[in-house]
Amino acid sequence: MKVIAVSSFKGGTAKTSTTLHVGAALAKFHNKKVLLIDFDSQANLTTGLGIDPDEFDSMASVLQGKTAVGKVILQTQTPNLSIIPGDIWLERVELTEPLAHDRYAHEKLKEIVSHLNYDVIIIDTPPSICWLTESAIIAADHAIICATPEFYSVKGLQRLAQFMSQVKDRHFFTILGVSLSFWNKRGKSNSAFLDVIEETFPGKVLSAKIRRDIGISEASIHGKPIFEVMPSSRASDDYQNLTSELISLMT
Repeated sequence: MKVIAVSSFKGGTAKTSTTLHVGAALAKFHNKKVLLIDFDSQANLTTGLGIDPDEFDSMASVLQGKTAVGKVILQTQTPNLSIIPGDIWLERVELTEPLAHDRYAHEKLKEIVSHLNYDVIIIDTPPSICWLTESAIIAADHAIICATPEFYSVKGLQRLAQFMSQVKDRHFFTILGVSLSFWNKRGKSNSAFLDVIEETFPGKVLSAKIRRDIGISEASIHGKPIFEVMPSSRASDDYQNLTSELISLMT
């Protein structure tokens, strides 16, 4: 089983779309049994798959010992693709009992997922450096970093790199790569942005890049992956290419 944390330092980097579509591509095109964990209190991954986060428990209740993990796993409309929804209770869950007084609280998620039976587990983290993000990285074998070719997104990678380095000193994981979304191959500043990423994460820029595509928004409205709504779109092709590249990096 492979556990992957998908992270970014700021919002708007297509982190959640990347989590959703890599997971869906693994299930649909590579016959993998996949579990997505929405570990963000905004629960965009959950709503993006057509699920109302107000109707179901999240990982928060599992971390607090109130609910068994099996009871919060939902099957999506895509075969082989399941999800643990997110909800508002994930916000500051580390301050609640019994986590608040557990010196090993950061290890809790790792312990929970280690007992699950999936080919791949993908954790969608909040777009910030926080307790939830750290817990997800500790639980992961690999990390995917999401960014866009914009100044604040790329500069934020430097702080994320420092954070990941600190976590890696205590819990080993590998960075699969930096995934770039909203990519325009004719962008005037592309080379400058790529230089900064290369300096921050040497050799980690993924070849497959996600181009801007209105189909992603359309798919979200329908609560389905782009492969189901607009299978011939360029975003569908891009996410399939990204998934194939990530598989090659994990083997």
